[in-house]
Amino acid sequence: MLIIPAIDIRNGKCVRLFKGDFAQETVFSDHPEEMAMKWQSAGARFLHLVDLDGALAKKPMNLAAIERILGSVDIPVELGGGIRSLENIEEVLALGVSRVILGSVAVQDPALVEEACQKYEERIIVGIDAKDGIVAVDGWGVSGEVEAGELAKRMVNAGVRTIIYTDISRDGTLTGVNADATVALAKESGAAVIASGGVNSLDDIRRLKALEADGVCGVIVGKSIYTGALDLQEAIEIAGQEG
Repeated sequence: MLIIPAIDIRNGKCVRLFKGDFAQETVFSDHPEEMAMKWQSAGARFLHLVDLDGALAKKPMNLAAIERILGSVDIPVELGGGIRSLENIEEVLALGVSRVILGSVAVQDPALVEEACQKYEERIIVGIDAKDGIVAVDGWGVSGEVEAGELAKRMVNAGVRTIIYTDISRDGTLTGVNADATVALAKESGAAVIASGGVNSLDDIRRLKALEADGVCGVIVGKSIYTGALDLQEAIEIAGQEG
């Protein structure tokens, strides 16, 4: 199971939000590439980047910071936030991003997801961000009016193999990961699912690791590793153990 450190970028800086609220922001570094190097040196094998300005602007906005990160590490990087067209997808893949995360567009333009999957296959993954099981879009400020499990099934039919499931009500709260909803989504859709939101301890990592056979293939860690609540090296060790 992969442990994937998150680097959320706003105005070129590495930040964390509380429950996706842009008014509740903590800046952890003015140089996101330094955080990327720190997590790589701690043993991370993949990084999760979010262009927060892009999510609101509906187009990539922090490409300079993302390029600096790509130039600083040699592990693969996935990127989400504001990627709404094939042109956007091609632009960020050309920069050197390994996987593109499609979020709002999965609700608003599923035909684009299907086209992207046909062209780029497993380099396209979908982020399903939900609150009380209902998908949110456009920087989490708007309801997509679709249930998470239903959207996941549609995305698998469109060719998506991996889904990131974020429980918005837990994101940035350190209240514990929603393992039940994550594994339910994996079972319902047949996709490999990466958990996200609320991770606060090694117990969360153990809980998700136990669900690996049911389709939980990874977990994104954010605030927990920035505050020190979770030791990244220990988490990676637990996640890498044979079941």
